[in-house]
Amino acid sequence: MTNSPLTPGIVPGRLPAQSYRDNFADHTPALDRHEAQVAADRCYFCHDAPCVTACPTAIDIPLFIRQIATGTPEAAARTIWTQNILGGMCARVCPTETLCEEKCVRETAEGQPVEIGRLQRFATDTAMARDLQPFARGASTGKRVAVVGAGPAGLACAHRLAMKGHEVTIFEKRAKAGGLNEYGIASYKVPGGFAQREVDWLLQIGGITVKTGVELGRDVTLDQLRAGHDAVFLGIGLQGVNALRAEGEEKAGVRNAVDFIAELRQAADLATLPVGRDVVVIGGGMTAVDAAVQSKLLGAETVTIVYRRGRDKMSASVWEQEHALNAGVRVLHNAAPVRVTGNGAVETVEFAYTEDGPAGLKLSGEGFTLKADQLFKAIGQTLAGQPEGLPVEGGKIAAAGPLAGVWAGGDCAAGGEDLTVTAVAEGRDAAEAIHRALTAA
Repeated sequence: MTNSPLTPGIVPGRLPAQSYRDNFADHTPALDRHEAQVAADRCYFCHDAPCVTACPTAIDIPLFIRQIATGTPEAAARTIWTQNILGGMCARVCPTETLCEEKCVRETAEGQPVEIGRLQRFATDTAMARDLQPFARGASTGKRVAVVGAGPAGLACAHRLAMKGHEVTIFEKRAKAGGLNEYGIASYKVPGGFAQREVDWLLQIGGITVKTGVELGRDVTLDQLRAGHDAVFLGIGLQGVNALRAEGEEKAGVRNAVDFIAELRQAADLATLPVGRDVVVIGGGMTAVDAAVQSKLLGAETVTIVYRRGRDKMSASVWEQEHALNAGVRVLHNAAPVRVTGNGAVETVEFAYTEDGPAGLKLSGEGFTLKADQLFKAIGQTLAGQPEGLPVEGGKIAAAGPLAGVWAGGDCAAGGEDLTVTAVAEGRDAAEAIHRALTAA
């Protein structure tokens, strides 16, 4: 995005160079070996560990923590990767505070869980630094599988299929593999190009070919993929963005938060990325928080998140909400945008207070106005189109099982939460189902 006469308040270079480096440094520094030992010693190693049940990929958490405690982090990494091949990324971006750590017995007893996420990162980072790739490609089965989308679900599916000996081709519409991990997560969560390092490490298993710049429906059809492969897995994510349905949302300075985050993640120099002075973000999920916090870190003077329901209904975790507040972001609840005003470009956003009752959400007759020269929409995504012949339910592919040789997983598939770790689990499980189907007598 470049500045234009219609958006005079959106400019680059609001901060000194050092501020960009400081603001976008790793917001959760890695544990060193001693810190990891101390953190691991807090684990009770529960035999019926509730943290395992809470993990969408069912990592044996007590086992990998015990392996760290006994000085074998490489073994711990293998335990993690056996269930979650993107364990390094998930250690950085998983909302552990609402998953494994929330169920930790230490959390229940003391209000301070074992730092499972940071311990997972310690183990996987240690093993990756030594270029450890504990998995080998299986003996060739002669079967070919197309995977559409090189995000967490697609990569997890491809890796597991390669372990089974199948030949996999990944078709990715963007210029890089990684999907959400590369384009959709706040920069300060994954600094230093980690997403691409993890992809490169994963592909070391062999048997996986990645073709970028290939979009389903534009460059290749589902029927063509079916004809040329023994199975197809769709991990295409959600490319469509919901509209505000507010008057004037087409004005300059209004854009999708996901595009802003992707642009920021790919920027070689953050000082060249324009940001407004007064930024408003509409939404209550992780995308809204990431867009808002990063706007503040880029130098916006005021940043406000506005969510149509109460705080308890926000899909962003309490930890993430508090992180936004600590970053200087204001969060307003129970209000919805009704009008974007300005002479060609956004200048203000008018809101109506909402009432969330048994009959659903209603707009009240009262409201308020916020000054804004930049407005981000973070109100959910949908499929950009409907893949040929596949049923869609609630804006997602309704794929409880194989549909004419096609499986689906990750954000594009109905059911489950839109989390990186859930996408990994669905991709892994789909690979196992595909393998069974392809090798059935």
